[in-house]
Amino acid sequence: MTRAEAPCPGVCSTCGRWSALLLPGFQQAFSLVLLLLLPPPPPLPPRRRLLCGIMVCFRFSPVPGSGLVLLCLVLGAVSSYALELNLTDSGKATCLYAKWQMNFTIRYETTSKSYKTVTVSDLSTATYNGSACGEDQNGPKIAVQFGSGFSWVVNFTKEGSTYSIDGISFSYNISDNTTFPDAKDKGILTVYDPVRFRIPLNNIFRCNSLSTLEKDDVVQYYWDVHLQAFVQNGTVSTKEFLCEKDRTSTTVAPVTPTTTPASTTTPIPKEKPEVGSYSVNNGNGTCLLATMGLQLNITDEKVASIININPNTTDFTGNCHPQSALLRLNSSNVKFLDFVFAVKNENRFYLKEVNMSMYLVNGSVFSIANNNLSYWDAPLGSSYMCNKEQTVSVSGAFQINTFDLRVQPFNVMEGKYSTAQDCSADDDNFLVPIAVGAALAGVLILVLLAYFIGLKRHHAGYEQF
Repeated sequence: MTRAEAPCPGVCSTCGRWSALLLPGFQQAFSLVLLLLLPPPPPLPPRRRLLCGIMVCFRFSPVPGSGLVLLCLVLGAVSSYALELNLTDSGKATCLYAKWQMNFTIRYETTSKSYKTVTVSDLSTATYNGSACGEDQNGPKIAVQFGSGFSWVVNFTKEGSTYSIDGISFSYNISDNTTFPDAKDKGILTVYDPVRFRIPLNNIFRCNSLSTLEKDDVVQYYWDVHLQAFVQNGTVSTKEFLCEKDRTSTTVAPVTPTTTPASTTTPIPKEKPEVGSYSVNNGNGTCLLATMGLQLNITDEKVASIININPNTTDFTGNCHPQSALLRLNSSNVKFLDFVFAVKNENRFYLKEVNMSMYLVNGSVFSIANNNLSYWDAPLGSSYMCNKEQTVSVSGAFQINTFDLRVQPFNVMEGKYSTAQDCSADDDNFLVPIAVGAALAGVLILVLLAYFIGLKRHHAGYEQF
């Protein structure tokens, strides 16, 4: 067994912040007066977490019938794992090659009759028991086991001059309380998708774009897929068969890094991004609406970049559940940009989570995730609207500027927005306690002045007596 450490691809940082919790009514106003009198607290130091990529390689002895010669697992930043599998036959010739990335979101019902959604992306413990080159009766198969009771299997068949990705099954153990706390159901559940996707023989299938499979309560995500079953003469083909998304999208060629020192100056802001309209459908029609212009602000290795999202070249998908909703965007350079909404207090919604992974111009991958946000808060049954520019701070290295924003992730009726709560109302509401606090401060000053003046006159009367 060999092990080699890869250089760290980047640093993900999350900056701590002070936040003030204000009391309702006059107590809120009076607390503002106290805040004006007290010195500001010292800034909190930023919290940084270094996530480094590690490549782990395992070498096995040949197995009769089909030998698993080399298996590499690449661990990337933010729990993103690239899996690479090279299967050989009894003659030590390659019969199947696969390299891909995947993760899963699973929705389940709890014992309190509410619903939760978990994301499964840690494949660092993956094993490949059952993977095989195939024989006359059974075709090739990739079998992956990981985590606590997860398994993923894909089967292949051959017909004439083509081979097929025949079907994909995914199983998970919902009895695992660590992954599925308070789950109502118990046991192992399995979802199966009959993919039936045909590829010419002696072609390697490539799909860098994001692909999704949604079945029952499971959404499967795949990207950076390179796959060839029925490898001819033991040599993986250089002829690529592209998926439809890769054929229709324009791939940005990576820029070769130079030895010129990187500039740390802030780039000149780009023009205002174009506003796009996005939606998510379930079996009952449209369940999520979003209209917004998006501008990504990325700082990678002290180099700042500003990227506008072009809605004309951006695909979108997602899912809707009673307590959560997901809008996922992807394009040729954005692997995925997730906006995850949640319900709080049973009567309001808010933006809880943002996950993003994209290719930078130097060819590297920038990934970030934050599931502890609190933006775009509005009552259920309404939409949230903000025409002015807003900033969603995901981390110290990644912010999203939004323009002409309007979102409604729950209770969409007839595919139309409901009455909007405007973000300007938040500003107006904030001015009220400030005004009341200022008035109270003025009254307090006047009372103190009257007291001191009265006290002075009282002492003057004693002196005259």
